[in-house]
Amino acid sequence: MGPFEMVVGIVLIVTVGSIIRAKMGGGVRRDRHGSGYRAHNDGADAAEARRLQEEVRTLKERIAVLERVITDNHSVSNLDREIEKLRDGRN
Repeated sequence: MGPFEMVVGIVLIVTVGSIIRAKMGGGVRRDRHGSGYRAHNDGADAAEARRLQEEVRTLKERIAVLERVITDNHSVSNLDREIEKLRDGRN
């Protein structure tokens, strides 16, 4: 097999692979850096985004409570109450 035939074979294999991936893979595309991303946003993606937004909101609230507990100069009993509030909110 000569070098020209090898180049043609490689191009053919890559082309066929791209066609098969496009037919089977659906909406995954590549940007110019080679990173994959979804070309469309279906209902599952929107539901996942809402779930993650809710989780981030919850974590931000917990961080705010922890920051307040650490920076406040209250007694140990107040600290125990704040920690129990965090535990109750998690369950």
